[in-house]
Amino acid sequence: MALQPVQASAPGSLMLMGEHAVLRGQPALVCAISRRIKVRLNPLADKTIRLHSALGEFETTLDELAPNESFRFVRAAIRHRREKLEQGFEMEIRSDMSHQMGLGSSAAVVVATLAALDAACGGKLVREDLLADGVQITRRVQGGVGSGADVAGSTYGGCLRYFGSSREVVKLSTMPELTVLYSGSKMPTPDVIAFVEEKRKQNTELYDELDALIGKTVRQAFEAAANGDWEWLGALMNVNQGLMDALGVNNGDLSSLVYDLRKDPRVFGSKISGSGLGDCVVALGKAMRSEWGVPSLEVRVEPEGVQIQELPS
Repeated sequence: MALQPVQASAPGSLMLMGEHAVLRGQPALVCAISRRIKVRLNPLADKTIRLHSALGEFETTLDELAPNESFRFVRAAIRHRREKLEQGFEMEIRSDMSHQMGLGSSAAVVVATLAALDAACGGKLVREDLLADGVQITRRVQGGVGSGADVAGSTYGGCLRYFGSSREVVKLSTMPELTVLYSGSKMPTPDVIAFVEEKRKQNTELYDELDALIGKTVRQAFEAAANGDWEWLGALMNVNQGLMDALGVNNGDLSSLVYDLRKDPRVFGSKISGSGLGDCVVALGKAMRSEWGVPSLEVRVEPEGVQIQELPS
């Protein structure tokens, strides 16, 4: 079947609670955010593949799918759908997010690319399959690590409770207000995970107990969010921050931002968002201050996940 021109978009995401423990069977809370990655696909007559984005330009073929560091997630998604493809295409990738920040941009581009390829081949959007494939791809590119929570956020949208082991997704009907600050630096997630795993080897029993406590706070937080009890949810975020500190993924810059946010009368709680040792801090509530000495990201929870639009031939 000849490819059809399509456009797909997927939101970025941020972790609200449950980092690290989600890798060991505990639940996490993840929120899709109102910044998207858009992928526009136009078929070509031959087997050429041309990719365009702010990161650069890249050309290869369906038969070769040559390596390229800047497009490694997109290329991995194309390779995953290779058997369905009989002709090449041009793909334009546009992002509302900086690749230097977390915000689930890698997961979002994988989800948007898979959705565009499926739609171009005449397939229907099946979110469960998209989640399963997206998790497999991101883990493969990241050396086998990752919970898939960011893939779930990009696929389903909204604020979700997510189990990495079963890929179970439960979507909240309520949408919290958030304030997000970028610390100014980011350590790659696989490196932070490796760092925590080395510390875990020194005291496995203690770290297992920390995981269980994180899971318990997430379960209570999900109930609080479902009831719109933002004060209790904020208090649980503060508890989760203390547990992340115990895991060893906090630092002075992150801690300063966390406590500065808690001084704001409109903030219910705050913590690291993501694996830690850099990247973002998230607060529950819209802070009054606008100047923090670091970038403040204007985001809201995005209720819609991946979306597909057919284009004129």
